[in-house]
Amino acid sequence: MAGGYHHGNLRAAVLERAAEVIGSEGPYAFSLRSLAADLGVSHTAPRHHFGSREGVLNALAAEGFTELARRLRRVREAGGGLLDAGVEYVRFALDRPAHFQVMFAPTLFDEADAELSVARSAAFAELTAGVDALAREGEELEDRAAAVVAGWSVVHGIATLALTGNLDSSGVRRLFHDTDLVEITRRSAGLLFGPRHPKDP
Repeated sequence: MAGGYHHGNLRAAVLERAAEVIGSEGPYAFSLRSLAADLGVSHTAPRHHFGSREGVLNALAAEGFTELARRLRRVREAGGGLLDAGVEYVRFALDRPAHFQVMFAPTLFDEADAELSVARSAAFAELTAGVDALAREGEELEDRAAAVVAGWSVVHGIATLALTGNLDSSGVRRLFHDTDLVEITRRSAGLLFGPRHPKDP
């Protein structure tokens, strides 16, 4: 099947295959040569697009942050609040577990990569926008920075516990009497950033 990929889509095919390998075997289980073999192209073909194995991981992380930013922006533009953004964050992690793993492991890639830096900044801008939405809705935020960290930590922690199997092995998931992680996220993160009832006068 060598030569079956045109110049325009080999890059996407390499990233897709790398994500599959990472999802099943971890981020250290592939080389450019092994990806080329899996795709049936010459062993030098992926190097033209990525330069090195680290280049694949840079691109995978950038792709993940770009999609995360797009999803969070869509939630915000649809009128969703911080809780809705948090639920979408966890949904992204479930949909793209390999991307999620690479995105938050800076030892795997080059943090100075320009494309990655832009994509990551866009994603975190959407996270902070969710906190700013709370203030616009009348919530009192004594410490905006702490609110950003608290919100991110809750949903990132839920996603990580789920993807590593710890939510199940600990028995905590059974406390919810269901297996819907989105609902678990909404209930758990909602304790911090869900709809508030007005205070009594």
